[in-house]
Amino acid sequence: MHPNRLEAVKIRQTSQSKKAEIKYHVLDIEIDDHGEAACSTGICEQYPEEIKLFRYSEIPDFLKGNPWVIDGYRVFLPFGLCVKSLFVWNNETLNIWSHLIGFLVFLVLTLYDNLIAIPHLRGETIDHIYVTIALLCFQFCMLCSTGFHIFCCHSERASRRWLQVDMTGVSIGIIGCYMPAVHYAFYCISIWRDIYILAITVLTVSTLWFQLHPYFFTARWYYLRMAVYVGLAGYGIVPTIHWVYLSGGFSSKIVQAGLTTLVPVINGGILSYFWLSCSGTVLGKIFSNTDLHMAAQLNSKVLVSDPQLKSPH
Repeated sequence: MHPNRLEAVKIRQTSQSKKAEIKYHVLDIEIDDHGEAACSTGICEQYPEEIKLFRYSEIPDFLKGNPWVIDGYRVFLPFGLCVKSLFVWNNETLNIWSHLIGFLVFLVLTLYDNLIAIPHLRGETIDHIYVTIALLCFQFCMLCSTGFHIFCCHSERASRRWLQVDMTGVSIGIIGCYMPAVHYAFYCISIWRDIYILAITVLTVSTLWFQLHPYFFTARWYYLRMAVYVGLAGYGIVPTIHWVYLSGGFSSKIVQAGLTTLVPVINGGILSYFWLSCSGTVLGKIFSNTDLHMAAQLNSKVLVSDPQLKSPH
């Protein structure tokens, strides 16, 4: 978008909030008088205006990522209109509601497992703990992604901040996958269970610590960032191989049963990911990972705007 037109859009969207005084900043989201009042009186009462949507060619660079989605973009919305856009069809509607519904599903599963499933199976307190931790991690992941897709249009600064929140949620979600799997795989060998749980915790904390570095979400650290996430996700191979060995190898019935269930799921997930991410078909491009595209846009923007983050070469 031309700078003058972009500024005009920003001014127009700001005027929609009636130029209310900014009272709070929460994760780079500016909350004004109307946003604060909306929490008690309702979004529609404080923001009666319609939300204007833009075409791909009209939006700023930090919102660009998937040119196959050509319309329905929100641009520079104040806090209240970001929340109101939950009920307006736009380019992020499916992303928002799929994650929000996912959060509600995991919330229901948390209640069901703790109140019905585990007591029915005569589980112990430790079972409640590990299952609850896992499901809380999944809920946190879903909420972080929901927040990113809701507020990424608030401003470039907020978009970058909430992308970091989203990636933090992914890291927490990964540890949620590991915890119950390791707990039950090494249920009878507590020493190895504790070792792997400790290792997973250390890896996750290290990943979160890396994310605090100002270079972490820049193009300069792209390969290191990918290595960190791939390492965190790929670490699961280690306890899996160890479990196969301790269970008697591939000839063991329990290993065969486990692999019969897991291998098709894993292969299907990998093939689907690469097909959707790398395919040249229209369908593959439409459903490619929008978060990664937006991350690339933000990375390049950071390098342009901040010379100190550029590579010395």
